[in-house]
Amino acid sequence: MKILIVENEIYLAQSIASKLNDLGYVCDNAATIKEALRDEHYDAVLLSTNISGQNFYPVIEKHKSSIIILMISYISNDTVSNPIKAGASDYIQKPFMIEELIRKLQHLKEFNALRLENMTYKAYINHLFEHSQNVKIDRKTTFPLLIKTDFQKDADALVFNFAKTIDEPFSFISLSHKDAFEKIAKLPENELVYLVNLQTIKKSEKSKIYNLIKNKRAIISSTDINEEEVFETITLHSEHKMFDHGDILCIDDYVKYVILNFQNKFPDTELSKKLGISRKSLWEKRKKYGIAKKK
Repeated sequence: MKILIVENEIYLAQSIASKLNDLGYVCDNAATIKEALRDEHYDAVLLSTNISGQNFYPVIEKHKSSIIILMISYISNDTVSNPIKAGASDYIQKPFMIEELIRKLQHLKEFNALRLENMTYKAYINHLFEHSQNVKIDRKTTFPLLIKTDFQKDADALVFNFAKTIDEPFSFISLSHKDAFEKIAKLPENELVYLVNLQTIKKSEKSKIYNLIKNKRAIISSTDINEEEVFETITLHSEHKMFDHGDILCIDDYVKYVILNFQNKFPDTELSKKLGISRKSLWEKRKKYGIAKKK
């Protein structure tokens, strides 16, 4: 980690740098605000708020993508509240132990990494479910809730959007995993949980699952449209069914999917060739499935 220390007390700055260097950090010192505005990237900036007569806010603006820890002599709006509103990450009060400074640096580094990771996952989830069915779970829905679907992604989108609507995280458990029962039993009483792959377990095991979740805020999904409706149920049918991991489509579903999703991309000659059928058969398939040829 590369760190810039902005401190006009030279001895203090050198002492901090020496200790951090011994621990494997790379440090540069700046005794003035002007020096701190050098055109160089730092992972973290240790910024003293009592460099007399100098406005330190340009340093915060310059290094706003870095971790900025304010080194303060006393707590006030000018030394803590306002700089943090401007973009500083945290503060530490002088005199401080180097171990406490390192703890803050590591914590903020991990926090920033997790925040970026979370933003990436959210962006991917939004992209993944962009064209899913416009079906919603009512806030007043009673649990447990069963979702029957012929396309797993539609059920996933429904649950993720519900969690977003109520602004609440949820636990995810696949019933195909050997430790699923143990995980369900250990769930806190009021925690929202999403269970998938109900269709993969035996009927006798389903009864055990139902008993485990009967008093929990559980949403459970199955790709078996004929699943027994033990709880309140939502049934989803997709006209644009795709391949889910572990799923096998029948020939008719496969042909229907290919025609619906690729007739705009390929001419009939090539599309029929890829399906291994004649153009006449392709026309007959469209008529059978009620698919209009898109212009």
